[in-house]
Amino acid sequence: MTFPYLDIIIRSVAVYFFMTIALRIFGKKELSQLNTADIILILLISNSVQNAMVGPDTSLIGGLVAALVLFVTNFAIKKLTRRYKTLGDLLLDKPQILIHDGKLDFKALSKLDISDEELKEAMREHGIEFFKNVKLAMLEIDGTISIISEDQKNLKQTHYKRKHNHRNLQKF
Repeated sequence: MTFPYLDIIIRSVAVYFFMTIALRIFGKKELSQLNTADIILILLISNSVQNAMVGPDTSLIGGLVAALVLFVTNFAIKKLTRRYKTLGDLLLDKPQILIHDGKLDFKALSKLDISDEELKEAMREHGIEFFKNVKLAMLEIDGTISIISEDQKNLKQTHYKRKHNHRNLQKF
């Protein structure tokens, strides 16, 4: 007799990797800008992949096995990407430079689909008026825009979050 939950384990791992690849393709910028439609999409995706993970097994144990497999897979992937740089490069995004010493990286901005107005909005949130006053602006791996400005006396860094996430606004 085979292990009865092997099918759930295989299906759950497959769904985990599919979702990881899909998020990698659609980009990190999308994660920091969740609106109502995005939340609905996430809920619908989770509902649609549930059956792909557990198949006909709708028991409590089947659901718990699927959840456990997702947690273990996520834990293992985090450990492996830290240990093996090549795997980390393949699966994880890297921060992207948007502005360096006042000069915009138009290629990166275009690739990441970040508009001039969105960048200006992030700068205004940081109290910066002109691009030339930005020492470094980066799109972080979590989809936020970090900006470091340099005034005459000290270096200041703030962390920008989208308007609808004001409760999460962090300043460094």
